[in-house]
Amino acid sequence: MSAFFHYDPVLLIKTVGYLGLFSIIFAESGLFFGFFFPGDSLLFAAGLLASQGFFSIIPLIIGLSAAAILGDTVGYWFGAKVGPKIFSREDSVFFHKKHINRTERFYAKYGPKAVVLARFVPIVRTFAPILAGVGKMAYGRFLRYNILGGLLWAAGVTSLGYFLGQSIPDSEKYITPIILVIIVVSFLPIIFELRKERKERTEEN
Repeated sequence: MSAFFHYDPVLLIKTVGYLGLFSIIFAESGLFFGFFFPGDSLLFAAGLLASQGFFSIIPLIIGLSAAAILGDTVGYWFGAKVGPKIFSREDSVFFHKKHINRTERFYAKYGPKAVVLARFVPIVRTFAPILAGVGKMAYGRFLRYNILGGLLWAAGVTSLGYFLGQSIPDSEKYITPIILVIIVVSFLPIIFELRKERKERTEEN
């Protein structure tokens, strides 16, 4: 828990630069071991740093959007190749069946639109393209939702950080509380889902 409160997205981004940032977004978007990356906060912080001149905003948005879309594409084809075998995998450090089950419920609720909406839900966004492949969603349909979701998430959140950084003097000073708010808001759907599951289990017992 202490590591969470010492998490410094600005320091991380300045350390890894463009290539590292693109790699993190790529991994979180479709590699099942990338679910623990803090994508939302990194996108926002990268946009804010771009407003301070650390990045060039256009290449940054193009690169992040491409990484998000390509990551989901890899996740889709991984799911299509592995298929139902993924449901029989044992839990490990990088894989938990509960994440798959949570993503299944997300699809059951939102249908194919989950590919877009999942972009804004931590953990679920990593497994959504994989399950789209497992479920044999038509690739053309998946690709349309993938591109839309990738642009809304990567370009949208980064642009939000950029414009906020331009609007608020010395905005970098306020990045930690802003990032904490983003993290809390992004995890709200999961918190509500967990509360719902607990309530249903209580009613069944």
